Amino acid sequence: MAQAMRPNTVGGLFATDGKPHPLQDTLLAVTLVLGITAFVTAMFHHLHLLSSWTGLVGILTGAYGQWISETTRERFGLIIGLGASAVGFFLGMAHGGLFGGVF
Repeated sequence: MAQAMRPNTVGGLFATDGKPHPLQDTLLAVTLVLGITAFVTAMFHHLHLLSSWTGLVGILTGAYGQWISETTRERFGLIIGLGASAVGFFLGMAHGGLFGGVF
């Protein structure tokens, strides 16, 4: 029964390969923070500059993170951050855009 000695690495949805991924984890954290910031600030009309810029940067960091991600856990978190960033970006654009009221 050699199979009883092997660890189960396929079992969970958030299975990892057991290796550290510092760049991917950093991009995941940055995308989540930017996404939450963009989403929350998009609910206030006068914060459209903050929500649109953080949403745009969150979309870009999330897209790059998706490109270099290696595990399902990273991809799952990046999709959550990307979605929040996109909602914040689009609502920020609807409320005045990236340069609304500055020029």
